[in-house]
Amino acid sequence: MAKLSIEDLAGDIKGKKVLMRVDFNVPLDTKRVITSDKRISASLPSIKYVLKKGGRLILMSHLGRPKGKKAPEFSLDVVAVKLSELLGKPVQFAGDCIGDEVKKMADSLKDGEVMLLENLRFHSEEEANDPEFSKKLASLGDIYINDAFGTAHRAHASTEGVCKYIKKCAAGFLMEKELKFLGELLANPKKPFLAILGGAKVSDKIMVIENLLNLVDGIIIGGGMAYTFLQAKGREIGDSLCEKDKIDTAKDIMKKAMDKNVSIYLPIDHIVAKTPPKGVDFMTALQTAEYKSVLRDSIDAGWEGVDIGLNTIDKFKNIIMKAKTIFWNGPMGVFEVEQFSKGTMEIGKALAASGAVTVVGGGDSASALKKLKLTDKMTHVSTGGGASMEFMEGIELPGVAALTNK
Repeated sequence: MAKLSIEDLAGDIKGKKVLMRVDFNVPLDTKRVITSDKRISASLPSIKYVLKKGGRLILMSHLGRPKGKKAPEFSLDVVAVKLSELLGKPVQFAGDCIGDEVKKMADSLKDGEVMLLENLRFHSEEEANDPEFSKKLASLGDIYINDAFGTAHRAHASTEGVCKYIKKCAAGFLMEKELKFLGELLANPKKPFLAILGGAKVSDKIMVIENLLNLVDGIIIGGGMAYTFLQAKGREIGDSLCEKDKIDTAKDIMKKAMDKNVSIYLPIDHIVAKTPPKGVDFMTALQTAEYKSVLRDSIDAGWEGVDIGLNTIDKFKNIIMKAKTIFWNGPMGVFEVEQFSKGTMEIGKALAASGAVTVVGGGDSASALKKLKLTDKMTHVSTGGGASMEFMEGIELPGVAALTNK
């Protein structure tokens, strides 16, 4: 069902207090310097739109995991400074997100002015979606806009609860963009539709695969999760990551795929590393581990798969080039280690060259594209890893469901 959008509110914004949920959960270094302002920049179109229309803007967000207690290291004060720089105008900062002083600040705003509330998660009631806390947040605004897709899969006070106490609740530009591109994948994808799934665990992607089997023509499976599927096919996988309790699930998925005429593509060769001794940190050991290429789909004991091999890269590239729509989530190997990043990087390059509609589900895949400077070559890169995956499972996100229907 179509939801009210920020542009639907164009005539209502002037002189109104607009409460906007944004995702300012930015990365900070040890000196509390913002190392990437991407999440702040992503909401600038919605912020500028409200200010241009004469709205009195009250922004709210979380930062980190303060676990319901005030923690100075998670204060949004540094974000207020950065936002002020990006907007080229003052941003008032509230020392809390509820209370008499905050209400007074919000009520004192003039048209075109903006304020940022302190970290929502300094209050445990935020994540608990407490009705009284929701009511207090709602009392700050006349209109509500959610532009934080990355938290839309959480039924929190600022994403879901607040909507019960404000009459008009709309999607911001960023939220709209996410819903448009992800929604089209589920509703009307150009065929052939290919999904590329990687990452460590099958268990993280079961629901996504189950839903995608009804939509796609093929699924490429790489990363650690591929070894559970290869084990399910009776292949030797050495010491590779394998969820033994998900082997039957993998068999069931492959059977369902066959019944639905959906092709499942698995690695046919591997880059393998010598298994680190017990008690040694895996990622540290991999930096200097002995490794080699294995030109078959089985792996000897004492070795574990850490990336797809060259033949698999070629195979996957050929499949990608035939697709008209592609959804990618998850790396093909341990891409954080330079010598095991080739598979993931080559998949990213292939997507950029494919000419297909390419939608990337955030997370590590987005990081790989950023490293390759190929983000702009994708049709859409999601800002919400967890939210985009739940959306692809076919689940209605609480933060979206709560918005006003058109």
